[in-house]
Amino acid sequence: MRRNLTLDDIGDLLELPLVAVMGLHRPDGSILLTPVWHEFRDGGFNVWVSLEGQGKLRLIERDPRISMVVCESSGDLRGVEVRGEAKVLRTGYRDIVRRTSHRYMTDAAAADRFADSMPDDGPVIRLEPGNLRIWDYAE
Repeated sequence: MRRNLTLDDIGDLLELPLVAVMGLHRPDGSILLTPVWHEFRDGGFNVWVSLEGQGKLRLIERDPRISMVVCESSGDLRGVEVRGEAKVLRTGYRDIVRRTSHRYMTDAAAADRFADSMPDDGPVIRLEPGNLRIWDYAE
């Protein structure tokens, strides 16, 4: 396994439609692991939050430290773990929903319908890498 890599070393990994797993701190000290659609843009991760996901926001308001893992389950088994303090943004929601919908859904018309069904504004979790752990099994 190769370690101590940079984002450039793992190529297109963060552009692939891989579901990330986000870890948030619960009040009792346990960790909530939740799958999320994400985009890596402008040096950080964006995750939009639906109405059903508002619990994530309460956890972040209480403790903004979060972790996310994006990894492959076949091929070179590349992966990234990022840890840092999340910010909750209230800008760019509809654009982020549209971009991620097109990335994760194979039918462009369905992706547009999904994005159009979402509210114009909403919360976006922004995680800029504080600590990165990057690996692959390419030899």
